[in-house]
Amino acid sequence: MNSLEKEITYKSKNSYSTLNALTEHTKTVWFVCHGMGYLSRYFLRYFKHLNPEENYIIAPQAPSKYYIQPKMHVGANWLTRDETNVGMQNILNYFDAVFEAEQIPNNKNLILLGYSQGVSVAMRYMAKRRLQCSQLVLHSGGIPKELTAEDFTYLNKSTRVKLIYCTKDGYLDEARIEQESQKVKELFGKRITILPFDGKHVVNVDFINDLV
Repeated sequence: MNSLEKEITYKSKNSYSTLNALTEHTKTVWFVCHGMGYLSRYFLRYFKHLNPEENYIIAPQAPSKYYIQPKMHVGANWLTRDETNVGMQNILNYFDAVFEAEQIPNNKNLILLGYSQGVSVAMRYMAKRRLQCSQLVLHSGGIPKELTAEDFTYLNKSTRVKLIYCTKDGYLDEARIEQESQKVKELFGKRITILPFDGKHVVNVDFINDLV
């Protein structure tokens, strides 16, 4: 058996979701990357309590959709360990297209937020594209091992980083939380604020509302 795995390039199409409107009254634009099993339009519900006149939320959609048992709800995921680099390059191109379509003015605060699996794609995009933002929010997810402090030396001194995690997370045990906390300190130093909360692996809406 003489099998070969070949590679091609082709055009693709994907959606993304937004909440509120981008106007002259908008103060903060959020770019929020959902976790595994979400769809972008449903992930927006965690941001509905923000002031709609001052906050505009952009939620990109992970490209790989699948059925979630037992009710066969549709969810999506960003990456797997198989061909991670190729998958991430596709996501970089997709995020580029979203930013190009949205044309975010430079006078707006930009918050880049990743939740769970969304942490890895948000951080990789930020590092690869040297994206400036007022806040980077890492919520209950793993930090890519290949990233180093050198990847973020370009950031403005005013950029702040928040690490949010729950104390009863079924995916991150105490040792893993300590490991991730140490890693983020190595990457961002004094920029970092660590915000633990008593709960399970869920989006902390109260913390989100306090970010602005």
